[in-house]
Amino acid sequence: MITVSDLDIQFGKRILFQDVNIKFTPGNCYGIIGANGAGKSTLLKVISGEVDPTRGRIALAPGERLSVLAQDHFAFDEYTVLDTVLTGHTVLWDIMTEKNAIYARENFSDEDGLRASELEEKFAEMEGWNAESDAASLLGGLGIREALHGNRMKDLSGKQKVRVLLARALFGKPDNLLLDEPTNDLDLDTVAWLENYLAGFEQTVLIVSHDRHFLDAVCTHTVDIDFGRLKLFAGNYSFWYESSQLALRQQQQQNRKAEEKKKELEEFIRRFSANVAKSKQTTSRKKMIEKLNIEEIRPSSRRYPGILFSPGREPGNQILEVRGMSRRVDGEVLFRDLDFNVEKDDKIVFLSRDPRAMTALFRIISGEEQPDEGTFKWGQTITLAFLPLDNAPYFNSECNLLEWLGQFAQETNEVFLKGFLGRMLFSGDELLKKVSVLSGGEKMRCMISRMMLRDANMLVLDTPTNHLDLESIQAFNNTLCSFRGNILFASHDHEFIQTVANRVIELTPRGIIDKMMEYDDYVTDPAVAALRERLYGEGV
Repeated sequence: MITVSDLDIQFGKRILFQDVNIKFTPGNCYGIIGANGAGKSTLLKVISGEVDPTRGRIALAPGERLSVLAQDHFAFDEYTVLDTVLTGHTVLWDIMTEKNAIYARENFSDEDGLRASELEEKFAEMEGWNAESDAASLLGGLGIREALHGNRMKDLSGKQKVRVLLARALFGKPDNLLLDEPTNDLDLDTVAWLENYLAGFEQTVLIVSHDRHFLDAVCTHTVDIDFGRLKLFAGNYSFWYESSQLALRQQQQQNRKAEEKKKELEEFIRRFSANVAKSKQTTSRKKMIEKLNIEEIRPSSRRYPGILFSPGREPGNQILEVRGMSRRVDGEVLFRDLDFNVEKDDKIVFLSRDPRAMTALFRIISGEEQPDEGTFKWGQTITLAFLPLDNAPYFNSECNLLEWLGQFAQETNEVFLKGFLGRMLFSGDELLKKVSVLSGGEKMRCMISRMMLRDANMLVLDTPTNHLDLESIQAFNNTLCSFRGNILFASHDHEFIQTVANRVIELTPRGIIDKMMEYDDYVTDPAVAALRERLYGEGV
């Protein structure tokens, strides 16, 4: 249990939040949400002791252990993978280290024997003999194969390090667990493993994440940081979002009677509660709707970008034909003999255990790379807009935002460009910022603006939610659902895939799986699972 009392966080004259009094209790998972800069990560750092509060106190229940997902990917470079995970339980690790040091002494004294005996007793009480197998099991679930467990952390890739550090945070089932963006760099299968793991986790969990499906799947409560305050809601992210949108609509209709407003809110809560009870993600331990003070529901201060794709023309019947296409990188087969047609109204998500496969395919059909073998052909009516995974080459410039966007616009009038950028939440002095110094999220909003100017009827999107905040992801997601053209995309965002895609194509080194179905059906279909296992197989 974590108790936060009279907490203020202030940096200079800027107040993040103040007068925070909240209790995080065992058996519950709390999703921490808020606009960029609201203080989500800072709250976790204060609770972990990494940052001192301006005022107030953080208290754990006596004897409880706190574990944090480490953000420094180089801190354990000299440790083995398995030892890095074991360090997550500091008390057990200290016992193991001291015990091993005593046994390694050449002159083993009687005092050493007594101390070793004490340590062995504590080690046994903490089930230390199971520690390595438990750590290995966590690593396996997170996709780190056993052959890597003895390697040094410095020899791992960045994505592998993220998984090891996540296993370290989970190790030993801490009483209180703080996770800041735990799904970053995880593939969809590993995110699903983590969802299932946390669904059975009976301790206290606090999570900051931009993955809406993940928040919905694991969180029993939502903590909204807004207006310089923290508000606690029973329920997941979707419930918070729908209720805040309802409150916004009601605020925009000021002539509504108070009693009508209250009845509409109560009816919304009843309907949402019934839907949650039927949800595939619901587990027995979740208490999605316990209690809600209707008067506390208010519109969010969040700003959502105005993302809208308007095709300049209707696509014809011939969209895209791919025949016999293959691609290898450094001798590895990403896909081979790829054959598929894109039909009218298709919105296709491309999957692979190797994300390089989707990037290679998208770059080929967008004309930025050549295939090793095979051909592709676009229909004559198709206008393409491409959002690449790596957008760095587009911002290697000293242009400001207005100048940068003007390169891609037929209408270069400054008023038009300012209005367009304003819809994407750029205004005032921001318009004169050099594009080379923009943040990852700002660059993505610029790239989306560039796409919108194309009036395209075919969107090719390589991991489009990277670097975007929840508000931008939600706006992007909403507009793609109603887009009147074709979409080919790859994503790690479950909700994004489920709501946008009506067809799934999975690329493997031994062939493809092509199914006209929703993503949730795809991942639960036994026939698909058997086919995936055969196509990937061992040693692939």
